Amino acid sequence: MEPLLRPFRWIYRALVWFANSPRTLITSYLLMIVVAGVIYGQVEARSPADAVWWAVVTASTVGYGDISPTTWAGRTLAALLISTMVLLVIPLITAHFASRLIVDDDAFEHEEQEQLKADVRRMRALLEELAARQGIALPPLPPARPVNGPGSANPPGERSGRAGRRRPRR
Repeated sequence: MEPLLRPFRWIYRALVWFANSPRTLITSYLLMIVVAGVIYGQVEARSPADAVWWAVVTASTVGYGDISPTTWAGRTLAALLISTMVLLVIPLITAHFASRLIVDDDAFEHEEQEQLKADVRRMRALLEELAARQGIALPPLPPARPVNGPGSANPPGERSGRAGRRRPRR
Protein backbone atom coordinates (compact mmCIF):
# COMPACT_ATOMS: atom_id res chain seq x y z
CA MET A 1 0.00 0.00 0.00
CA GLU A 2 2.88 2.35 0.82
CA PRO A 3 4.27 2.40 -2.77
CA LEU A 4 0.81 3.28 -4.11
CA LEU A 5 0.51 6.31 -1.81
CA ARG A 6 4.03 7.62 -2.47
CA PRO A 7 3.15 9.61 -5.66
CA PHE A 8 0.25 11.27 -3.86
CA ARG A 9 2.55 12.30 -1.01
CA TRP A 10 4.98 13.78 -3.52
CA ILE A 11 2.15 15.70 -5.18
CA TYR A 12 0.94 16.92 -1.79
CA ARG A 13 4.43 18.06 -0.77
CA ALA A 14 4.88 19.82 -4.11
CA LEU A 15 1.56 21.62 -3.67
CA VAL A 16 2.49 22.70 -0.15
CA TRP A 17 5.83 24.02 -1.39
CA PHE A 18 4.11 25.69 -4.33
CA ALA A 19 1.42 27.27 -2.13
CA ASN A 20 3.91 28.66 0.38
CA SER A 21 6.03 30.50 -2.16
CA PRO A 22 4.46 33.74 -3.40
CA ARG A 23 7.23 34.17 -5.95
CA THR A 24 6.48 30.72 -7.39
CA LEU A 25 2.74 31.38 -7.42
CA ILE A 26 3.00 34.70 -9.23
CA THR A 27 5.64 33.38 -11.61
CA SER A 28 3.50 30.36 -12.46
CA TYR A 29 0.49 32.61 -13.05
CA LEU A 30 2.45 34.84 -15.42
CA LEU A 31 4.10 31.88 -17.11
CA MET A 32 0.75 30.20 -17.70
CA ILE A 33 -0.64 33.40 -19.20
CA VAL A 34 2.31 33.76 -21.56
CA VAL A 35 2.46 30.08 -22.55
CA ALA A 36 -1.31 29.86 -23.07
CA GLY A 37 -1.19 33.11 -25.06
CA VAL A 38 1.60 31.87 -27.31
CA ILE A 39 -0.14 28.53 -27.90
CA TYR A 40 -3.47 30.25 -28.51
CA GLY A 41 -1.88 32.67 -30.96
CA GLN A 42 -0.42 29.76 -32.94
CA VAL A 43 -3.56 27.58 -32.84
CA GLU A 44 -6.05 30.36 -33.60
CA ALA A 45 -3.77 32.51 -35.83
CA ARG A 46 -4.04 35.61 -33.61
CA SER A 47 -1.58 38.41 -32.94
CA PRO A 48 0.56 38.10 -29.79
CA ALA A 49 -1.28 41.01 -28.15
CA ASP A 50 -4.70 39.47 -28.83
CA ALA A 51 -3.48 36.07 -27.67
CA VAL A 52 -2.16 37.39 -24.34
CA TRP A 53 -5.35 39.46 -23.90
CA TRP A 54 -7.40 36.29 -24.48
CA ALA A 55 -5.27 34.38 -21.94
CA VAL A 56 -5.71 37.06 -19.25
CA VAL A 57 -9.47 37.34 -19.82
CA THR A 58 -9.90 33.56 -19.93
CA ALA A 59 -7.67 32.84 -16.92
CA SER A 60 -9.51 35.38 -14.82
CA THR A 61 -12.82 33.84 -15.99
CA VAL A 62 -14.12 37.26 -17.03
CA GLY A 63 -14.72 36.08 -20.57
CA TYR A 64 -15.72 39.26 -22.40
CA GLY A 65 -16.39 37.26 -25.55
CA ASP A 66 -14.52 39.67 -27.80
CA ILE A 67 -12.01 36.91 -28.56
CA SER A 68 -12.93 33.25 -28.30
CA PRO A 69 -11.47 30.01 -29.64
CA THR A 70 -12.98 28.48 -32.77
CA THR A 71 -10.86 25.32 -33.11
CA TRP A 72 -11.01 22.24 -30.90
CA ALA A 73 -7.37 22.80 -29.91
CA GLY A 74 -8.14 26.37 -28.84
CA ARG A 75 -11.19 25.24 -26.85
CA THR A 76 -9.17 22.49 -25.18
CA LEU A 77 -6.50 25.03 -24.28
CA ALA A 78 -9.19 27.33 -22.86
CA ALA A 79 -10.64 24.50 -20.76
CA LEU A 80 -7.20 23.61 -19.39
CA LEU A 81 -6.33 27.24 -18.65
CA ILE A 82 -9.64 27.94 -16.92
CA SER A 83 -9.55 24.71 -14.91
CA THR A 84 -5.96 25.17 -13.77
CA MET A 85 -6.44 28.80 -12.83
CA VAL A 86 -9.81 28.42 -11.11
CA LEU A 87 -9.07 25.17 -9.28
CA LEU A 88 -5.41 25.66 -8.38
CA VAL A 89 -3.48 28.86 -9.03
CA ILE A 90 -5.96 31.59 -8.05
CA PRO A 91 -7.14 29.80 -4.86
CA LEU A 92 -3.52 29.23 -3.81
CA ILE A 93 -2.62 32.88 -4.39
CA THR A 94 -5.71 34.01 -2.48
CA ALA A 95 -5.08 31.57 0.39
CA HIS A 96 -1.44 32.58 0.65
CA PHE A 97 -2.14 36.28 0.92
CA ALA A 98 -5.14 35.73 3.21
CA SER A 99 -2.96 33.70 5.57
CA ARG A 100 -0.48 36.58 5.66
CA LEU A 101 -3.24 39.05 6.50
CA ILE A 102 -4.75 36.92 9.25
CA VAL A 103 -2.07 36.98 11.91
CA ASP A 104 -2.87 36.72 15.59
CA ASP A 105 -0.70 39.39 17.18
CA ASP A 106 -2.07 38.44 20.59
CA ALA A 107 -0.79 34.87 20.40
CA PHE A 108 1.72 33.98 23.07
CA GLU A 109 5.28 33.38 21.99
CA HIS A 110 6.97 30.18 23.12
CA GLU A 111 8.96 31.97 25.82
CA GLU A 112 5.78 33.59 27.17
CA GLN A 113 4.03 30.22 27.31
CA GLU A 114 6.94 28.69 29.19
CA GLN A 115 6.95 31.62 31.63
CA LEU A 116 3.21 31.19 32.23
CA LYS A 117 3.70 27.48 32.90
CA ALA A 118 6.49 28.24 35.36
CA ASP A 119 4.29 30.84 37.10
CA VAL A 120 1.44 28.34 37.44
CA ARG A 121 3.81 25.74 38.90
CA ARG A 122 5.13 28.31 41.38
CA MET A 123 1.59 29.37 42.37
CA ARG A 124 0.65 25.70 42.87
CA ALA A 125 3.68 25.18 45.10
CA LEU A 126 2.84 28.29 47.14
CA LEU A 127 -0.79 27.18 47.42
CA GLU A 128 0.27 23.73 48.64
CA GLU A 129 2.62 25.32 51.17
CA LEU A 130 -0.11 27.66 52.42
CA ALA A 131 -2.63 24.81 52.62
CA ALA A 132 -0.13 22.68 54.59
CA ARG A 133 0.35 25.54 57.11
CA GLN A 134 -3.41 25.90 57.52
CA GLY A 135 -3.99 22.14 57.68
CA ILE A 136 -6.21 22.15 54.60
CA ALA A 137 -6.16 19.19 52.24
CA LEU A 138 -6.08 20.21 48.59
CA PRO A 139 -7.98 18.15 46.05
CA PRO A 140 -5.70 15.95 43.98
CA LEU A 141 -4.55 17.21 40.60
CA PRO A 142 -6.02 15.52 37.56
CA PRO A 143 -3.63 13.13 35.84
CA ALA A 144 -1.07 15.02 33.78
CA ARG A 145 -1.48 14.61 30.05
CA PRO A 146 1.56 15.32 27.92
CA VAL A 147 1.14 18.36 25.74
CA ASN A 148 2.52 17.80 22.29
CA GLY A 149 1.45 20.57 19.97
CA PRO A 150 2.38 23.96 18.62
CA GLY A 151 4.15 26.00 21.27
CA SER A 152 4.76 23.09 23.62
CA ALA A 153 8.18 22.17 24.87
CA ASN A 154 8.68 18.77 23.31
CA PRO A 155 11.45 16.46 24.46
CA PRO A 156 14.56 16.83 22.29
CA GLY A 157 14.21 15.06 18.97
CA GLU A 158 10.42 14.78 19.19
CA ARG A 159 8.16 16.70 16.83
CA SER A 160 4.76 18.16 17.57
CA GLY A 161 1.66 16.19 16.63
CA ARG A 162 0.81 18.69 13.90
CA ALA A 163 4.01 18.18 11.93
CA GLY A 164 2.35 16.12 9.21
CA ARG A 165 3.65 12.80 10.47
CA ARG A 166 1.31 9.82 10.43
CA ARG A 167 0.38 8.27 13.73
CA PRO A 168 1.00 4.53 14.05
CA ARG A 169 -2.04 2.30 13.77
CA ARG A 170 -3.20 0.49 16.86
